[in-house]
Amino acid sequence: MDENGRVIREGQVQESDAPTFSNIDPTTSDAQAMGGTSTLTIWGTNVSIRDSMSSCKMFLREFTKKYRLWADGASQEETSTMEDAEEKVYMQMMQNMLTLGLSSLNLDLQNLKAYPPTKKLWQQAQAYPQDIITLMDQAVKDVMYEIAEAEMSKQRRSVSSAGQGTQSQRDRIMSSEPPIPSSERGDSDAPTPRPQESAEIDWCADVQKRTYRVRPFGMDTTVNMRELNPSDVDKIVAIKGLVIRTTPVIPDMKDAFFRCQVCGHTVKVDIDRGRIAEPTKCPRPVCESPNSMQIVHNRSGFMDKQVIKLQETPDSVPAGQTPHSVSMCAYDELVDMCKAGDRVEVTGIFKASPVRVNPRQQTLKSIYKTYIDILHIQKVDKKRMGIDVTTLDEEISQEASSGIEETRKISEEEEEKIKETAARPDIYELLSRSLAPSIFEMDDVKKGILLQLFGGTNKSFEKGGSPKYRGDINILLCGDPSTSKSQILQYVHKIAPRGVYTSGKGSSAVGLTAYVTRDPETRQLVLESGALVLSDGGVCCIDEFDKMSDATRSVLHEVMEQQTVSIAKAGIITTLNARTSILASANPIGSKYNPNLPVPQNIDLPPTLLSRFDLVYLILDRVDETNDRRLARHLLSMYLDDKPQSASGGMEILPVEFLTSYISYARTKCQPRISAEASAELVSAYVEMRKLGEDVRAAERRITATTRQLESMIRLSEAHAKMRLSEIVTRDDVQEAVRLIKSALKQAATDARTGLIDMSLLTEGTSASERRRKADMKNAVLALLDDMTRQGQAARYSEVVKRLGEQSRVQVEAAEFAEAIRVLEQEGAIMVVGEGARRAIRRVTGVA
Repeated sequence: MDENGRVIREGQVQESDAPTFSNIDPTTSDAQAMGGTSTLTIWGTNVSIRDSMSSCKMFLREFTKKYRLWADGASQEETSTMEDAEEKVYMQMMQNMLTLGLSSLNLDLQNLKAYPPTKKLWQQAQAYPQDIITLMDQAVKDVMYEIAEAEMSKQRRSVSSAGQGTQSQRDRIMSSEPPIPSSERGDSDAPTPRPQESAEIDWCADVQKRTYRVRPFGMDTTVNMRELNPSDVDKIVAIKGLVIRTTPVIPDMKDAFFRCQVCGHTVKVDIDRGRIAEPTKCPRPVCESPNSMQIVHNRSGFMDKQVIKLQETPDSVPAGQTPHSVSMCAYDELVDMCKAGDRVEVTGIFKASPVRVNPRQQTLKSIYKTYIDILHIQKVDKKRMGIDVTTLDEEISQEASSGIEETRKISEEEEEKIKETAARPDIYELLSRSLAPSIFEMDDVKKGILLQLFGGTNKSFEKGGSPKYRGDINILLCGDPSTSKSQILQYVHKIAPRGVYTSGKGSSAVGLTAYVTRDPETRQLVLESGALVLSDGGVCCIDEFDKMSDATRSVLHEVMEQQTVSIAKAGIITTLNARTSILASANPIGSKYNPNLPVPQNIDLPPTLLSRFDLVYLILDRVDETNDRRLARHLLSMYLDDKPQSASGGMEILPVEFLTSYISYARTKCQPRISAEASAELVSAYVEMRKLGEDVRAAERRITATTRQLESMIRLSEAHAKMRLSEIVTRDDVQEAVRLIKSALKQAATDARTGLIDMSLLTEGTSASERRRKADMKNAVLALLDDMTRQGQAARYSEVVKRLGEQSRVQVEAAEFAEAIRVLEQEGAIMVVGEGARRAIRRVTGVA
């Protein structure tokens, strides 16, 4: 421009020394030598509107998949064999946008980088996003208009060809008839005027009235919140974090409507960089009254705005520091895209806005307030499971599927692999082995947690007035110190969707449910979600459950059965959803399990809370030389060779990504129903469990079954069927559920009379082969006794040992034989009479 502000032709412009992309001198930097001939740029930047628009349009029209594949390391030979390498990705996407009436185009910045002519545009997009993204929006609209015009011309051609066809057909009929009026021929052939034009869709008008937005994502690196500094202001950044609060939708003015109070003249003023320039006098030359323009709110234009608070995820916070948080603003379609508890990756422009000393004064502080203007939100974490769709209501799940990814997308190859794995006979063992492979043995605990991750089916019965029945499984791990309880909790927290990890002493009642706080901006009382509400649809891990205060623990009663949190505080009366599975770990009352006390007295939790847990695991530390040796070897093998295979003792395990996608797939696709035989099995198992509490004297010595345990069995058997990707719950599923409930509480090793656990009867920590050998020994002893006591007499103890030794190929240890006899006696199959040398064994048989 010259001194009068007139534009001069490009040829007359002197070369500038300032480093710009349009410099002819390539010595300044690599980027400046790239593309673009225009020397007219936006002031303060190196962005040429003409060059940027043309290169963006060229990218949208010409970009194909092969460029991205080349950038990812594929060779030209490989891409030449691929069918879809020449597919024009963005033209296809924009064609779909036109058909479906969408207005957002998700643009991967890595594709912009991979396409050689737009390398300059990619660098400018990061340095000057405000200008480049506006130009991209316009470029998208232009290309969309071209597509719409092509669509319209195609539509007109098809209509005209169809019209010509009907006209020629009518001419042919007319020419074959006599050219005289006839009473036989009616006037039915007279062409009926059809409004063909109105049936056409006017794509061009549709494109003209829409505002198109480019949603860029795919930055090279994500920035940590702590590393955002003044040099990032007005640049594009990508950050990851946990959404802790979202405000209601706020109307944000985009254009203001002013009316002159003197002459009634009206004028519309657009927003510019967040400010509206209020006219100081009437723009009408006749009037020109000063300070007469007044805003008319209901004629002004507004758009949706939402402020989102994003906090660092607990795993990325440096040791000993509190998590940082950042405010973000979402507009239009991005409003309500994410909710509290979501882990998201946000791409946006880091901005700073001045703060007023007093809202009523124009004076500004020297300190600026920073926030992120959101351009794109995505939620993907390969190692986490997708959320269970049955947990969400219909409307929410539809919103979730239309918005960001709630459920992980599974490809066809993955689906085939999942179905193939599900068909294996050892699928149950394989999946439980793959869950936390570094933790030694504890097979039954892993199986229970695996079923918790699969979950039952959420249902509501219309007959019962549509109450909701939970499908989430709650588990309590109660046991001695140093039995890897917290390690299991940490592992589950890492792979569960929307998982929250909290500790007993560090949690308060309001911290778990919700607390009232003042919004720093509006100064109004707002409700902040606690740990249980944030883990809605996921798993909440609570460590040191026994150290919790009673007031805190009482909050869990409602959450664990009704799955809601009711609040009446500071004038806010509401019910929040907390559809979460709870995995808690606790120590017994004296820190270590006391074998001289019954189970309920060791656990020391109120029956109201204990009955809400589907599985209560007792994890006991038993001194056993062979088991201790194997555990020590396992632990050292992990220090020697840190590979997943070494953790599993050389047995096959599934990678964590596949395990989570398998569980997500099962939760999404399978909703098993109970069969008639499973129903009968459930009834008999429940009645048997209730019988144990019949004896009044033993009532306080055992954990008695309630109706909740019946529902627990239903949930566990549904989860077991879901694990096999089966639609029907069979008898085997129910038997496994009952076995887990019994093995969790060590019922096999519990003395029915005293309620004490006999530590010598515990089979925890024994290998599968050892357990098989013990079962074989029991069967062999029973078969031998049936033979020896056929006449009804008792068999001499020493004689039984001798004969068993003769029959066996391996030597029979006296301790092993004594243990087999003790187990059989407890099961009621035999009876030992006499002492010392006169000791004899009787076979107990009963005819039903």
